[in-house]
Amino acid sequence: MKSLINVVRPWVAMACGLVLSASFTLQAASFEEGKDYVTVAGISEAQKPILREFFSYNCPHCYKQEPFVASTVKLLGKNVAFDRTPVGVGRPAWELSQLAYYVAQKLNMTKQVHEAIFKQIHEKGEQFTRPEQVKAFFVAQGAKADDVDVAMNSVDAKFSMMNYDSQAELAGIKGVPSLLVNGRYLVTSQVHTPEELAELVKYLAAK
Repeated sequence: MKSLINVVRPWVAMACGLVLSASFTLQAASFEEGKDYVTVAGISEAQKPILREFFSYNCPHCYKQEPFVASTVKLLGKNVAFDRTPVGVGRPAWELSQLAYYVAQKLNMTKQVHEAIFKQIHEKGEQFTRPEQVKAFFVAQGAKADDVDVAMNSVDAKFSMMNYDSQAELAGIKGVPSLLVNGRYLVTSQVHTPEELAELVKYLAAK
């Protein structure tokens, strides 16, 4: 994953606000490749249409954008599926957050803990620095310790972590948060509202 690490690390501190910091209003008729989105080699998506967010729980911009993305997903409704890929970029704390996302998915606790992980890191200042902290977090959320151990130490966990990084690399992710539609179209527009973003996503999903 060296190529992604080399690309991502220089901008991690600024981590982009690809969606939030805006200076204009988009209209469907004006969407342009190279301006509002770029086509990338991308990833194979089992389900389409789909909006995928590349993010890290450790990224302050991802934390701030979470309500914006949630509002957009609500507007898209059942017409466009939504999924996330946690990005690690070779940073131990970020990789532990990837692991936390995997465990949440495996134990069907994502809805319960997603916001709580963000708050623990950005409001309490308690990022994960050891695997034991990931386990303790989930146990505190009501998970059984044995179930957490099994999930964290499974072969599937290692495979999923590798897959997260591969997805980010193939999608050409250079910053988080980043949004990818149908595995091919990387959003580059800066928009004011969830409504505007939803319109762009629907436009790309129909391509």
